[in-house]
Amino acid sequence: MNQGKYPHAQTELDLDMDLFSNMTLVETLLMLLIAGVCGLIGQAITGYSIGGFLVSIIVGLIGAFLGVWLAGELGLPQWFTLQIGGSSFPIVWSIIGSALFVGLISLLSSRRRLGRR
Repeated sequence: MNQGKYPHAQTELDLDMDLFSNMTLVETLLMLLIAGVCGLIGQAITGYSIGGFLVSIIVGLIGAFLGVWLAGELGLPQWFTLQIGGSSFPIVWSIIGSALFVGLISLLSSRRRLGRR
């Protein structure tokens, strides 16, 4: 039995290239909007700004991958996932992963902090 790229599909993030091809335009935009908000929250938690909303979308998507990977490694369940176009987006793990990702970037660079300009 072929289990595909992610053998634990219930606990893995489904953000493959074919995910967006199976989604409508509205579903794709909604997924990117949610990823952007998760990225913004992750940046706010760390107090470090990488860039604008487009960068926050990328941070949210990277955070989702990082968070789901971390949850899988630690054997933790998915918390608060949204079903969008037949795919799930892990809100909590995206925020946690975004905060970890932005925190790592802030340690490696000396750019601007939120609230200080």
